[in-house]
Amino acid sequence: MANLRLRLPVIFRWLIWTTAACCLSTAGHPASVPTGPSRSGGEIAIYHLTPDERGGKAYQLVYLVRVPLDVYWNFKTDFDNDFLLDNKYIREHRFVSRSDDIVITEDKYTNTPDVFFMWQTTVRSNAHRLDFVLMNPKNCSQLFHYGSIKMEAVEEGTRVTQMAYFDFIGASLWADYPWGGGMKDFLTYTARWEQDIVLRLKNRYSGKTAQ
Repeated sequence: MANLRLRLPVIFRWLIWTTAACCLSTAGHPASVPTGPSRSGGEIAIYHLTPDERGGKAYQLVYLVRVPLDVYWNFKTDFDNDFLLDNKYIREHRFVSRSDDIVITEDKYTNTPDVFFMWQTTVRSNAHRLDFVLMNPKNCSQLFHYGSIKMEAVEEGTRVTQMAYFDFIGASLWADYPWGGGMKDFLTYTARWEQDIVLRLKNRYSGKTAQ
């Protein structure tokens, strides 16, 4: 088991923005139905969703950030930033371009240090939603990767709902792996990292005009 844990970063050449900007509309998929939640504590919940009809795996990550919606939206739509490098999984981040509501960014991750993941994000300001898609899946050893991040105001701050659909060799094993290095561990870290850093950067993103 220990050997498997050490090999996971090599086996799974994957990643999400997760945390930073990503993704494509999930409308039209018959299967956004949770097949079972995995509660991680700290106002974080992870659900397995019915995957894309092409196969692979899918998840829904729901968590709370304790800042107002406008502050969080400004944080999430700051694509030309340096705070992503504070995330232990992100090695490099580049803002490439923006044309109207379409943003292109590139990221290198610590488990795939020689590959840039190119993300296209559609910014839907009226719905407080980001739709993302991986534009170069073949280069990243994936078949496809896309999803959405939806934000809504709640009494405690902002509720974030992220969904992603993806496929790569070993996707099922990674998604069901319950220990460190698996999907639950990665998504829990991502949510907690963001809950912390958005509080630290709250003043930077307060009082700005929403993008």
